[in-house]
This record gives sequence, structure tokens and C-alpha cells, in this order.
Amino acid sequence: MAITDSEIAGVLAAYLEHYPQEARQLAEPLRLLREGQGFASRRTFPMHVTAGALLVRDGAEVLLIEHRAYGLTLQPGGHLEPTDTTLLGAALREFSEETGIDPGQVIPVSALPAYVEFGQVPARPVMDEPEHYHLDIGYAFATAGAEIGRIQESEVTGADWYPLDLAERLVGPRIARAVVASAGIT
Repeated sequence: MAITDSEIAGVLAAYLEHYPQEARQLAEPLRLLREGQGFASRRTFPMHVTAGALLVRDGAEVLLIEHRAYGLTLQPGGHLEPTDTTLLGAALREFSEETGIDPGQVIPVSALPAYVEFGQVPARPVMDEPEHYHLDIGYAFATAGAEIGRIQESEVTGADWYPLDLAERLVGPRIARAVVASAGIT
């Protein structure tokens, strides 16, 4: 069964219970979720949900991709599919698709997201998408030895392991949360 708005709202509520200081920046997606408009679909505007993954290797490196459409270095992630049954599972699917990493070589760190971000996305006329917002729900994963496989060239131009300090400069403070969460797992 596809991910429902009530499941998304439940994950967001659990996240905010743990990180109440972020309630203000997530007020608008919370308001939209209360309206219940099918936010698991990438065709729902002005907002839909995406799933991201922060994969920490040996507590020293983070996997990042070069996003083809946006030309940015980011954590792997993307839109939900109708076959996704959990947000955590969607994050795992996305990073495996984009990087070719065997999901059997990674461990989810927690059922609680490591980060939730609400951000504006520019219009993509080629995809018939107006300017809109992504509610990106990201999970931390750990691995001891996963290697990058064949990348999904339609979505990414490259994938690599980045030292923690560089990854944090490129992607932001969510890296630190993933590293702390994965400590003791790898």
C-alpha cells in the first residue's frame, strides 16, 4: 500500500517531538498535511514529499551524489513511488538506485528521520512541474564497507564518499546528525 498523508504526518510528528526547535520552519508543511492532498505523489502541488538518505561509512565518510537536474552535490534521494510502503524504505530504494550500492550492505540507524527539510524547487518545464516545495524526509544509514556501484545516469552525474567536514560544508548540518546517530552502529 502506498504511503499516506497520515503516515507522513505521523513521521513528522515523531520527528518534531524529538526536535521541537524545528517546528517553526516546518509549520507550513504541517498545515498542508492537515489538508490531506496525497503528498506522496510527485504530481501534488504546491508540495510533495521526497525521501533522502545519509549513508555514513566507517564513521568517517558520507556518500553524496552530483544531482543531474539541479547541478548540486547532495545526499541521495528522490520522489516517492506508488510501490513504496515506508519513508525509510523509499530512502533506501533511492540511494540504492542512484548509487548502485547493495542495500544489504547498509543498516538503518533509526526509524526516526535524521533530518526534515522544507525547500523550494524551481520549475522544471521539461517535467511539466511548476515551482513547488519538497518536504524532504531523510534517514541515516551506516555501513562498514559498501562500495559505489553503477550510478543511475539519468538522475546523477557522479557519486563519491566525502570526508565528514567537506560533506558538512557542501550539504549542511544534517551530516553531523547522521554521523552522531550512526556512531556505534558501524
